[in-house]
Amino acid sequence: MRRKPIELAAVATAAVPGLTPTAVSSAPDDPADFDSALLLDSEGKQWRVRSPRHAEASARLETEFMVLRAFAPGIRAELPFLMPTVAGTVRQGALSTFVYSHLAGTTRSVEELTAGPEGLAREVGAALAAIHDLPRTLVSNADLPSYTPNEFRQRRLNELDQAATTGKIPPVLLRRWEHALEDVSLWRFNPCVVHGDLHEDNILVEGQRVTAVTGWTDLRIGDPADDMAWLVASNEQGFVDAVLRHYTSSRRDAPDAHLLRRAALSAEFALAQYLVKGLAAGDQSMIGEAEEMLASLAEDITEHGGQPISVEPLPQSVPAVQVEPVPLEEPSTAAAMPAVHVSPIPVEPAAEPNAPAPARAPSDSDSGREADGPGETAPPRPPAAEDTSTAALKIVDAKSH
Repeated sequence: MRRKPIELAAVATAAVPGLTPTAVSSAPDDPADFDSALLLDSEGKQWRVRSPRHAEASARLETEFMVLRAFAPGIRAELPFLMPTVAGTVRQGALSTFVYSHLAGTTRSVEELTAGPEGLAREVGAALAAIHDLPRTLVSNADLPSYTPNEFRQRRLNELDQAATTGKIPPVLLRRWEHALEDVSLWRFNPCVVHGDLHEDNILVEGQRVTAVTGWTDLRIGDPADDMAWLVASNEQGFVDAVLRHYTSSRRDAPDAHLLRRAALSAEFALAQYLVKGLAAGDQSMIGEAEEMLASLAEDITEHGGQPISVEPLPQSVPAVQVEPVPLEEPSTAAAMPAVHVSPIPVEPAAEPNAPAPARAPSDSDSGREADGPGETAPPRPPAAEDTSTAALKIVDAKSH
């Protein structure tokens, strides 16, 4: 059940002793995971309240609390933006609500950011570079996830397999993503500290300055392209190029050449992750929205090709072999050859008693012999036919002779 801002204000007073809200308003957040509100106290100070809607979101807030404590004052001082500070927390059942001291600046839509001046692109690029140049010990000391390039690629392949089992991912997208994940040359990068949930709602802007970055629930060591996905998804190439230019010049470590390709893959694959998340939650509105966006993306890629993500070109589908039927020959008007007719061998009748013996067939000794009668010659004997008898043969044992 969604909590109203006034309800969150009552929870905040329990988390921060002495807090007396005089004004309450809603705050932008991920509506599937959190309820949020902005509070104004009697001294004019602002506070932000975030209340999780389920156990997984509560665990993310607790992870963020641990992350924020790991940012020592010295590390915070080197960042070109401010970070949240937890003022208090209250646990209600299995869920924990957090209250943060409010940060200056407001969120802007992607359209407002991309339409902004060059100075804003420079600020976004510098903020990204500062995050990715954070010491890796910050993550390891907090016992947060750390992935090598191959581990990260394998993890994404496992997620792709899970998404494929839903039967709701268009085949053209499955084929495109699988090819990119199997393109090893795409996955040669230097892992670094990654925000993990960076998008326009977690960037506070005032004028042309990025004043703060929020939403530190998914900090890890991994692929820096994940923090670029929201930029690539904007389809404003001019703004993306400007941010990348300032990002590259600000980083201590040179970024790899395929950063934006993997960012495009991450942006597309986020739709599959959103679908899986909706199915796990049984949220039909999320499922329907995800299916609609996936279908739109598949149609765009089929028609226009989409943004390039693989270094190696995607193999074209081999067309199926078409077998032409062999036409039947017209029946011949010539007379058909008659089938061979085999006549059965007639059975000889049994000899009657006292019947005269049959005449002896001529033998080899009769060859050329004259007939009995004078002046008569014996007729020539026809050549002997081959013995086709099937009578059993008598086998003689040669050893006994």
